[in-house]
Amino acid sequence: MNMKLTRRVPVRKQPPDQRIRNFSEVCLGYTQDEAIAEARRCLQCRNKPCVAGCPVGIDIPGFIKAIADEKCADALQVLLRRNSLPAVCGRVCPQETQCEQVCTLARKGEPVAIGKLERFAADFGASKTAPGVRPPADGPKVAVIGSGPAGLTCAADLARAGAQVTVFEALHLPGGVLTYGIPEFRLPKEIVTREVAYVTSLGVTLLTDTIVGRTVGREDLGKMGFLAVFIASGAGLPSFLGIPGENLLRVYSANEFLTRVNLMKGYLFPVYDTPVSVGKTVAVIGGGNVAMDAARSALRLGAETVRVLYRRTEVEMPARREEYENAVEEGVNFSFLVAPVALVGDSGGFVSGVRVIHTRLGEPDARGRRRPVPIPGSEETIVCDTVIIAVGQNPHPLARNIFPELALTEHGTIVADPATGETNVPGVFAGGDIATGAATVISAMGAGKRAAQAILSSVASGRVLTHARRG
Repeated sequence: MNMKLTRRVPVRKQPPDQRIRNFSEVCLGYTQDEAIAEARRCLQCRNKPCVAGCPVGIDIPGFIKAIADEKCADALQVLLRRNSLPAVCGRVCPQETQCEQVCTLARKGEPVAIGKLERFAADFGASKTAPGVRPPADGPKVAVIGSGPAGLTCAADLARAGAQVTVFEALHLPGGVLTYGIPEFRLPKEIVTREVAYVTSLGVTLLTDTIVGRTVGREDLGKMGFLAVFIASGAGLPSFLGIPGENLLRVYSANEFLTRVNLMKGYLFPVYDTPVSVGKTVAVIGGGNVAMDAARSALRLGAETVRVLYRRTEVEMPARREEYENAVEEGVNFSFLVAPVALVGDSGGFVSGVRVIHTRLGEPDARGRRRPVPIPGSEETIVCDTVIIAVGQNPHPLARNIFPELALTEHGTIVADPATGETNVPGVFAGGDIATGAATVISAMGAGKRAAQAILSSVASGRVLTHARRG
């Protein structure tokens, strides 16, 4: 193999000493010349292993070939055939464990930078591409609950097939976790706005500030004439540790912290009147992407020291490698093999430290990760004045309230067929984090695509919402 093909074209980033003072995007992306050079590394394999590794089945060799042939605007059109959110996926999708992992070049070197090329194609083509072609909306009426990645993808695919789609969003801005959960320096809000605009250009109606299960009930859906519902309300409720001291002041769930920073523009205080109280020394509990986002946001809000506490080792940490490396570059500290047992406070009721016990790795758990085993007598207190708990999210119950007969798992997620999203209630489908628990953006999008096809088949066969059943 040509050694030139084994190394990918590097991508530019803001220097760490600059980016920790702002919320601008860290990764600067490829220039056109850089993208063309990287695209020409692609071997255009006949068996296309990268496509098989993509949860939404993007024609990866096809869009890369368009870039390599210097038809960069055409690359976006190839992407949009299977992916309605390419600029989002190019930034936050874990390509390194999916399409890039199975790239032929990865066997002896670095895989093609599929994610960075997807981002380039989406950004380059955005200013040169007309809005989506709106098909005649003469098909069935379908309600989509939630405007996150699963909901937007399902809505777009249904609209392309001629369905009359309405997306209900509880918050005042669409995007779900893309808007409230991922920081500006990783996914700018203008990118989310642009991708949502493409979906609505297909004829999708978007209703914000509308809470299904509160402001809209089951009877309302019937009166509106919906034949099917896709529940994609995500996992927006925080998980806590269940240890003493979690009610102390300046203890945040990562959900609250990131929502204040992102959706409520706390990072622009005092331009926006949403202050976020961050002390000098911050402890972030958790090891996933949300923990990285919270830690890096805290630095940008003025914290002098940020430390991530994780009960396993760096190897087991679920965060993307790129985000972990960015955090290290920016000065985030990491303490591995420590498990919090209590939060301690001062006389004023503010948190002043995290009591931890050191751990070692034992036998694998149900997911194959080695269990952290506490080491007796190893407790210590880590001093801090802010704690952010980032240990997972739970499904939101409101949308489920209007369909109380829905079967649920022991974790509160909706039981849905992984291949179709079909639930035990006729005409009701579910996908994304509400069905799987917290997962990746691209896996939620895959669920949305599968559900869209299943919804069309279900309605065609007469399996629709009970209140909407036709005679």
